[in-house]
Amino acid sequence: MPREPEPARLWINCLLAVCAGVVAFGLVLVLAPALARQGFSWLVYAAPERIDAFGPEPVRYIALAHAVIGGVMIGWGAALFHVTRSLLARGSKVAWNLIALSVVAWYLPDTTYSLLSGFWQNAVLNTCFLLLFAVPLWALRSTVRNDA
Repeated sequence: MPREPEPARLWINCLLAVCAGVVAFGLVLVLAPALARQGFSWLVYAAPERIDAFGPEPVRYIALAHAVIGGVMIGWGAALFHVTRSLLARGSKVAWNLIALSVVAWYLPDTTYSLLSGFWQNAVLNTCFLLLFAVPLWALRSTVRNDA
């Protein structure tokens, strides 16, 4: 019986790197709140000190929000890394669907709210993350097979 081909290693490695990047981004949000705040301040206001001018109470709340988002990103990235390494690397269509579904389920509400609330810059950042996932997923689409 011929063995089914495994998905292209290059694209699996790309997805693993993207998942590790999601974890790293989450870690920055949790462990480096000043850096995260300055980064988003620069992204949204083109001035790294702008959010700090909101005052100490709002800045503390923003740090909390970033830490919560970062924790979720760490968990999501770790789960996607494991699914990619253990299941998608063996050609699991269920794994491919899980990854694609979770990315779309994050992207649509986050980006829609960003646009509706006037923070288009976050929508651009989201779209960059989406493309980092979409390119390898698209490349792998024909290599996955139905799971038994």
